[in-house]
Order: sequence, then structure tokens, then C-alpha cells
Amino acid sequence: MNDDTDKATLRAIARQRRRAFVASLDPLAHRLAFKVVPSPLAQRLAQARTVALYMGLDDEAPAQRLAAPLQAMGKTLALPRVLDRLGSMNFVHWNPEDQLFPGLFGTSHPEPVGDPATPDVIIAPLVGFDRAMNRLGQGGGYYDRVFARYPDALRVGLGWSVQEHDSLPADPWDLPLHLMLTEVELIEGYEA
Repeated sequence: MNDDTDKATLRAIARQRRRAFVASLDPLAHRLAFKVVPSPLAQRLAQARTVALYMGLDDEAPAQRLAAPLQAMGKTLALPRVLDRLGSMNFVHWNPEDQLFPGLFGTSHPEPVGDPATPDVIIAPLVGFDRAMNRLGQGGGYYDRVFARYPDALRVGLGWSVQEHDSLPADPWDLPLHLMLTEVELIEGYEA
């Protein structure tokens, strides 16, 4: 099996585990998950000005729930905007009360106004992760390209604990996460 097949197989397994886990969650536990920025993460975000979140789709960890605590910390927020099917994406300034418009692949983003946002922190969705801070995404390379374009941004994965794998394959272009936040812990790894 080649790495692409391995990653495709891992994605299928990870999506099924995530779907089953989220379906089994008590509705109150689901609503309360990711509503608080843990203090070790808050300390790492102290100097950040702009934090890029995402609008969780289906059973993805809901990053939008971090918006209120991040705003209370004085952070400017942004959401990704997929520009094309070739892996191009930028970030649009966002306030939770902004109207969202449909984007490619079921994404949502506010109306782009002014220059794109330049994030100091990128909170990224994922299909899987491991303790070596490897991130398995959807397979389109959008976040790989964004991580490379903003090399000084703090890379934070957001996912459910069930998405953890013992080990994931990493390609040469895959940049490791600095931190991984689940509903039960903050995992610190690769130093920024």
C-alpha cells in the first residue's frame, strides 16, 4: 500500500470513529465542549492578535464555540475562505454576528471586506492526529498550504479525543501542529 492509500484508509476509519463518538455524546456534553480556552492555551495565545477559527461541519469539533472566549481575551477572529478547488484558501475577518455565505465544500464564511486577515494562530480541523503532532486532514491540502504560507503562526489542531491515532504517516510537506486541543486535554508538542 502506498502513503496515499494508507491516508485514504486512515481517513475512512477516523471519520467512522468520529461519527460514532459524536453520535454517542450526551447532547449537553456536546454543547459544552470547546466553550472554554484552557489556561495553558490562553497563555500561548497571549501575544496573538488574530486567531483563525473554522465553522465545524457535520461531526467536526466545533471551533466556532471558542469565539466568545477568544473575543473576551481581545482577539480578532477570522474564518477560512476556500478560493478554488486547487487548495487555495485565505482568511476573512469575522465577528460571530456576521452573516455567513456558502463557500466551496459546504464551508461558510463572512463577506470578504478589505484585505484578507493574517492569522497569528490557526486553529485547524482534522480527521486524525497523533502525539507526534501529525495532522491528518481531509486530503485537499488547504491547511498544508496555509501553514506553509504563515510559518510563524501557531498551528493548533482541534478535534475529539477519539480522533487520536498511535501513529500517522507524514509527507515532507506536512508541518506538525504545535498544540492539539480535544474535549479532554491540551496536548503540547512541536515548539513554535
